[in-house]
Amino acid sequence: GFNTIYCTLNTNMKNPQQHVSNRFKGHYQEGYFPWDIRRPDFNLIKTIKEKGINSCKVLEIGCGTGDNAIWLAQQNFQITGIDVSEIAITEARIRASKVGAKCNFITGNFFLDEIKEAPFEFVFDRGCFHSFDSDEERKAYAQKVSSLLGKEGLWLSLIGCADKPHNESGPPLRTAKDIVMAVEPYFMILSLTASYFFSNKPEPPMAWICLMQKRK
Repeated sequence: GFNTIYCTLNTNMKNPQQHVSNRFKGHYQEGYFPWDIRRPDFNLIKTIKEKGINSCKVLEIGCGTGDNAIWLAQQNFQITGIDVSEIAITEARIRASKVGAKCNFITGNFFLDEIKEAPFEFVFDRGCFHSFDSDEERKAYAQKVSSLLGKEGLWLSLIGCADKPHNESGPPLRTAKDIVMAVEPYFMILSLTASYFFSNKPEPPMAWICLMQKRK
C-alpha cells in the first residue's frame, strides 16, 4: 500500500530505510494503515488494460493486505507479493483465500531477502519508490527492481506527485525530475502521467503513474 516502505539498503551509512521500515511495521501493529482501501487501484487496472499487458510473472513490492495482488491473480497473472509486515501478509492471505485467488504472499525485505521466484516480467509498487528521500536511495531502489526483472521487463510505479502538494498528511511528494534521475540508468520511461491515488479521502492525493521498461 502507498506510503509504506519495505526495504533496507545494505550500506555502511546510517540507515534511514530501516527506520521507515520499522515505522510502517508499527503502523500495521497499531492498526493505522490509511493506504489500505480494500480494492485495487484503478491506475493499475487502467495500465494493464490500456497497455495490453498479458498474463505473466509479477512481483508486487509492498503488497500490504493484498488487494492489488488479488486482482492481478484474478486476471491470471502469476503474482508474488512481498511486504515487511507479517500482519499485512496474514491479512492478504485471508483476503485471497476468501475469494479463491491464487497468490504467493511472502513476508520479507525487498532489498536483503532472496526472492526465489525472480526473474519477473512485471513489477508493481504503489508508493514504495517515493518513500526514499535521497537520489542515491531511489537510484538503488531502481537498480534492485531492474535486477529482479527479466529482459525488457516492465515496472509500474505509483508515486506521490509534487505538482499539487496536499494540505494534510499524505504520501511523500516527488517531482518528475526525481523520478527520471533515479530510473534513467536502468529503465526507459514508456509513460509518465499525472493522476491520483485511488483513495477513501474526498480529495485523493495526486500521483505520478510511471511505466518503465528495463534497459537491455
